[in-house]
Amino acid sequence: MSAHRPDTSARRPASDVSAAVGMAGLAGLFVWVMICRHWPWLIDMFGLPGPDARLDGPNAALAGLVFTSLPMAAVSLLKDKVHRRPSTGISWGLRRKLSETQEISCTKLVGLWATWAAIAAIYCLARWYWDGQYLFAMEVLKYAALPMFALSIPYVLWLDRFMIEPRDHAWHFGALLLGREAYDPAEVKKHWRAWVIKGFFGAFMISILPPGFQEAVNVDLSAIAADPVKLGMALVSLLFLVDVQLGTVGYLVTFRPLDAHIRSGNPFVAGWVAALLCYPPLNGVGLLDYNVGTPGWAENNWAFWFAGHTYLMWIWAALLMVLTAIYAWATVAFGLRFSNLTYRGVITNGPYAFTRHPAYLAKNTFWWLSTLPFLVTSGSWTDPIRNVFFLACVSGIYYWRARTEEMHLLSEDAKYREYHAWMAEHGLVTARLRKLLRLLRPRGPVMRRAPAPAK
Repeated sequence: MSAHRPDTSARRPASDVSAAVGMAGLAGLFVWVMICRHWPWLIDMFGLPGPDARLDGPNAALAGLVFTSLPMAAVSLLKDKVHRRPSTGISWGLRRKLSETQEISCTKLVGLWATWAAIAAIYCLARWYWDGQYLFAMEVLKYAALPMFALSIPYVLWLDRFMIEPRDHAWHFGALLLGREAYDPAEVKKHWRAWVIKGFFGAFMISILPPGFQEAVNVDLSAIAADPVKLGMALVSLLFLVDVQLGTVGYLVTFRPLDAHIRSGNPFVAGWVAALLCYPPLNGVGLLDYNVGTPGWAENNWAFWFAGHTYLMWIWAALLMVLTAIYAWATVAFGLRFSNLTYRGVITNGPYAFTRHPAYLAKNTFWWLSTLPFLVTSGSWTDPIRNVFFLACVSGIYYWRARTEEMHLLSEDAKYREYHAWMAEHGLVTARLRKLLRLLRPRGPVMRRAPAPAK
């Protein structure tokens, strides 16, 4: 019997997140940015209380998460009705009595609270969390700890009454700790993979919220309008703000009734290594520095080399903005479900209709075009070779990361297998790259080792 193969002639599989979800979050974020920019005017117009200055501080950046997440949650529930999907694991018709599920809920709460305590201990032991930009994240999490513990009680007690199988990953970890009931070690591993992802990336995303938000609120539009470098980098910063705000929401809003829960974390060690190499503290070790001998502006190197060529600078700035827009669009397409190393459904619309990894492709192309690693001012002929080699290594890490993510999703969801096969044949970028690789593949006879003589 031949193995089943996905029907690549069919239409592209529908996305688990509609485009309207991400657009709603984007609209909410821009409304909040405009409020913060024009706060002095609003103070004067309506006689509002508060400082007569732009709202550009860390707390305003945090408030942006509310303005971003609430519209997305509303669209998800009211338009897409995600709470009714079987993938939530919820049946609203169950309505069990509290007495039927309270023991299960208590076991689950023990597992959750122990997990949070362990993550807090890791934050205390890892000293990089108490320096630089991470200080803000630690302050936020410190003040959020008590409300999290308090609100988790009614939330778990309520949700378990409607869950088809309330003994989820957290319950199995709680059962392990209490030792009163049998537990599944595989479920405990799934639980910890999900929470390590949330703990590591959640703190990182919160830590980088304030700088980008402050820059977006205070940008001087009149000063950048006639300068391609300033305009280009200001818009790039704005698009990165979109990426960071919606990405942070994705790590924090993982609620099952929104169908945004983490269904599984990547089980492959290679996937974790590839992903962690792209984030602090591992990406700051300096081994892959591809700016040696350059003007020292990193992602603004292009502005140095094209200075005096106005038309070329405008074209290059526009190209970099398009690449960053694609990168931000890839995050927007996830809606409430963005996070690294997780399976939370399948995204097939937006830029994912053209290639399976639009964010990685756009980001790496941006780095090559902005840094121009083969152009140096040091006069050394080894520096450009070194720069090109190490930037190629960075791109290779992202290729490796993409492949491990595909391994994870291919093993989890038949819809992703259909999407993967469809993109290989019909994707505007993916299919053409595949055909190009076929053309470059050697067609001559392959030398094979002669078989050993029989004894």
